[in-house]
Amino acid sequence: MQIGLVGLGKMGYNLALNLCDHNHEVIGFDLAEQARARLADKGVDTVRSLTELAAALDAPRVMWLMVPPGDATDATITKCLEVLEPEDILIDAGNTNYRDTIDHAAACAAHNVRFLDIGTSGGTSGARQGACLMIGGDRDAYELIEDALLDVTCEDGCAYVGPAGSGHFMKMVHNGVEYGMMQTIGEGLAIMRTAPFDYDLAAVCKNWNHGSVVRSWLMELIEQQLIAEPDLAGIKGIIGTSDEAKWTMQAALEQNVPAPVIAQSLFERNSSQMGEENFSHKVVAALRKGFGGHAVVTK
Repeated sequence: MQIGLVGLGKMGYNLALNLCDHNHEVIGFDLAEQARARLADKGVDTVRSLTELAAALDAPRVMWLMVPPGDATDATITKCLEVLEPEDILIDAGNTNYRDTIDHAAACAAHNVRFLDIGTSGGTSGARQGACLMIGGDRDAYELIEDALLDVTCEDGCAYVGPAGSGHFMKMVHNGVEYGMMQTIGEGLAIMRTAPFDYDLAAVCKNWNHGSVVRSWLMELIEQQLIAEPDLAGIKGIIGTSDEAKWTMQAALEQNVPAPVIAQSLFERNSSQMGEENFSHKVVAALRKGFGGHAVVTK
């Protein structure tokens, strides 16, 4: 399948290579020349504008956006609708607020462009080797490109979940859950670190990740971080945040669903910005670096 991939950052770059590994034809576009050059060095065709991208794709065109949410996505979708034609497919696979996604779907429908929203999880390694995709939007469009979606996901990692907005809503809540899980791991390791026993925290994580109830990819990632830097001494406990957990809490309040763990994990990230040293915050910061390549504040 021929796919125009818009946004060649950490996720888009790895997704492009994943698609190419499965014999799909990728044509990439990014505003940054350096990002285009990086992908071109891997033998993937790139173009310098969305107009060029539309001209290079066969109808029905498939444009797959891996663009930061908010103004960047809004502007990109507006520009895409200027160059796409009826029956083309536009995919937003970023972390857009689901309410904005519903508006984007309506704008696409007004142009007879088919729209899919895809919540994407698995970090950069997932984008490269097998992601988890949560897909909402036009069911016919999904079925048309399903084979490509299955190719770039891990086993059972591709799910069509409903109408426009449902994919991004599901990813939003997923990220709220992620916040709570990471915070709990951080707190548990902080308790182990101050225990009256001399634990090797990397060994603790390795043990817990083999057969225990709490085994997980997050546990594997923090084991790797602790092996590389046993006490995380070079990392400040300042945790970056994104909007998804805030949106999850807004949804919880609107739906009258208690979500104290997600709420507290969000507040912990806010408190980490105040600069007080906290080992659990270091763990969460290191985890974000492990799965998403997010920058950490170093000493």
